[in-house]
Amino acid sequence: MSIAVLGAGVMGSTLLAALVRSGHDPGDLVVSDRSSGRAEQVAAEHGTRAAASTAAVETADVVVLAVKPQDMAALIEEIHDHVRPHALVVSIAAAISTDYLERRLPEGTSVVRAMPNTPALVDQGMSGMSAGRHCTPEQLDQARALLESVGRVIVLDESHQDAVTAISGSGPAYIFYVVEAMIEAGVLLGLPRDTATELVVQTLYGAATMIRETGTHPTVLREQVSSPGGTSVAALRALEDHKVRAAFLTAMEAAARRSRELSPPAG
Repeated sequence: MSIAVLGAGVMGSTLLAALVRSGHDPGDLVVSDRSSGRAEQVAAEHGTRAAASTAAVETADVVVLAVKPQDMAALIEEIHDHVRPHALVVSIAAAISTDYLERRLPEGTSVVRAMPNTPALVDQGMSGMSAGRHCTPEQLDQARALLESVGRVIVLDESHQDAVTAISGSGPAYIFYVVEAMIEAGVLLGLPRDTATELVVQTLYGAATMIRETGTHPTVLREQVSSPGGTSVAALRALEDHKVRAAFLTAMEAAARRSRELSPPAG
């Protein structure tokens, strides 16, 4: 199966590297970018080929659109006459709907929309994936296997993609924000910065691992840490007093709203 990755930015190059690591023949992988130098650099790093976008899609069974949303219209116009019949097109561009792509690609083209996140860089990504009108179950499985090379995948109705963007797509930014604040708190309390960083990062990793491996609800896990009258309860009370929970809810609503605003009209 030949795969063309159009866009050699962070997510495009990450996916390309993961495909090579997962056993795909580098000879079946081709990368393209507006900057031919960037495409050649990424291709050289992973032993794949670099080509112009039109040449890349002419032989591809799967075409991955990994460009910024504002660059999508121009790219689709460029490759329109070169996409193979029965090729699967997988878009990982935020806010671009399957309807938008289907209207601009050759009639009947199978499209999958996916929203991965940056932990894909370490093969711990989370992707929400939605099928377009012409996508067969076999092609959806094909797209899932592609994205599972960089982490976990869920399939859901496209109407939920703005929520996926708000929760997992943008989610790493919220986590990094909290980690940054906790490290600063450690420094404020007198710890060396490197010590505070190690304490916070391992605590985050351990807590996430507990949630995944135990299957226990986060509320139960939180209560297990929160002894009556203890330090955790005092800290949680302060967070509630500052309406941190409400702030997170409001923030994610804002992210979902912005995702909707960024979606170009399909027609």
